[in-house]
Amino acid sequence: MLWKCSVCGYVHEGNDAPDFCPKCGAPKEKFNLLSEEDAKKILNSDRTNDIHMEIIKLAMRIKDLAKEGIEINLDPPCVALFKQAHDEAWVIKQRSKAEIAGHVGRGKW
Repeated sequence: MLWKCSVCGYVHEGNDAPDFCPKCGAPKEKFNLLSEEDAKKILNSDRTNDIHMEIIKLAMRIKDLAKEGIEINLDPPCVALFKQAHDEAWVIKQRSKAEIAGHVGRGKW
C-alpha cells in the first residue's frame, strides 16, 4: 500500500501511514491511501526514473570529459568533436530531466 502526504507529497510504502511524515513532520492524519491505479503508476515508474537519473549523471561525466579535451586543444578537428560531445551531452541531460518532470507532473515518481 502507498500513502501520500497531503502536505508535502512524500510517498510512504506500508500497511499503514507513518505516525509522522519523514519529510515534513505532518501527522498521520495528513496521509491519504493512494488508489491502486495511482500506486501502480508510481511502482512501475520507479526503475525508469532511476535510469533517467543515471543517464543525467553519465551526461554530466561526458560534459566534463569533453571540457577537458577542449582544454587540451590538441588540434581543431579533435576540439570540434569534443565541443559536439559537450553540446550533445547537454541535450541528453535535459531530455531526461524533462521526462522526470513529466513523470512527477503525472504522479509517477
